[in-house]
Amino acid sequence: MQGLVSRWKRHLLVFLAVLGPGFITAMVDNDSGGILTYSSAGARWGYLPLWTLAPITLALIVSQEMCSRMGAVTGKGLSDLIREEFGLRITFGIMTLLVIANLTNVMAEFAGVAISLDLFGISKFISVPIVAAFVWFLAVKGNYDKVEKIFLFSCSIFVVYIIAGILIKPDWKQAMIYSVKPKLILDKDYIKMLIAMVGTTIAPWMQFYQQSAVVEKGISTKDYRESRVEVIVGCILTSVIAFFIIVACAGAYRDHPTDIDSAAQAALALKPFGVYTYLLFSAGLLNASVFAACILPLSTAYSVCEGLGFESGVNKTWKEAPAFYWLYTLLIVGSALIVLMPKFDMVKNILYSQVLNGMLLPFILIFMILLINRYALMKEWVNPRAYNIVAWATVIIVIGMTVALTGITIRDGR
Repeated sequence: MQGLVSRWKRHLLVFLAVLGPGFITAMVDNDSGGILTYSSAGARWGYLPLWTLAPITLALIVSQEMCSRMGAVTGKGLSDLIREEFGLRITFGIMTLLVIANLTNVMAEFAGVAISLDLFGISKFISVPIVAAFVWFLAVKGNYDKVEKIFLFSCSIFVVYIIAGILIKPDWKQAMIYSVKPKLILDKDYIKMLIAMVGTTIAPWMQFYQQSAVVEKGISTKDYRESRVEVIVGCILTSVIAFFIIVACAGAYRDHPTDIDSAAQAALALKPFGVYTYLLFSAGLLNASVFAACILPLSTAYSVCEGLGFESGVNKTWKEAPAFYWLYTLLIVGSALIVLMPKFDMVKNILYSQVLNGMLLPFILIFMILLINRYALMKEWVNPRAYNIVAWATVIIVIGMTVALTGITIRDGR
């Protein structure tokens, strides 16, 4: 008995030691784009989209675990491996697409900051510059351990969405039925919503950040078991939060389903259910936006610098990794300035960024699958058959939805 307790204690200590990369990467899924996507899904389609969360969660677990395993086995980031195995030209092309996608994502996070604080009467011309300065200072003046602790604290605040969902008192019976009852509608808006849900839950940037964070934290194959548990726990929790966001908005709009313009509109719709529900939803949106505004520029800077062979990491000084910090700074400053433009459509940018993520995802997954199945690279840590089935199925389904969306759009002539 004492030996069993000792083993469990050791596993717990190792789990706490590796806690960070997988948990943070999964939780930041619920950023401003994710919240708006889930809110829009619940407000327009009710409980119908809930069935997608189970397969999306499975795909998320597989993709994140593959990155964690590759980082632990090789000690290299994903873009670094793509450059070494497929060449600089392909890597440059992928990095270009990733920077474009992530620029729209970072803009979406600052838009989320502006929208959430506008609910409390604070102008975006005040909120966005202050948050941009905080985000920049956090990485440039901090180190990985300090930054990670702040991120883990931010993860805990997502519980507000669970509380808000419960306070709404939705139709739990309907929610449970539609959670296990798949239904596909050949409607352009419905398919676009499904692609956006995949894109916001399994975003391309996540794969790069996850693997880079594992490498920077120093996780190796001896920590693999606990690291895998951390990834799985994080992925399940992020989908639980997505479930409650959809349920909350489905409950709020049950009598009049509608296309909402922003997460702020979703928050305002919760006011009749109590001021605390409204405040919790609004505070969650602010936390998610600031949290992701920190992670996304970091992820982009990591990916591009690794892929092109530059030094990277928050543990390095500006002098040691100038390209890393300059790219990080330009992404923050550029995104914040664009969001502050008078005619910038914050809501459309948020939704388009998620659809763009969904369209880019298959290409990133294909490279991941090819890499992790190379025996010379991974040895006995290559993918099991079940992982390959789930990963390739995700690629095929997302490509299929993208083709369907394109076909329906052409058919409708818009």
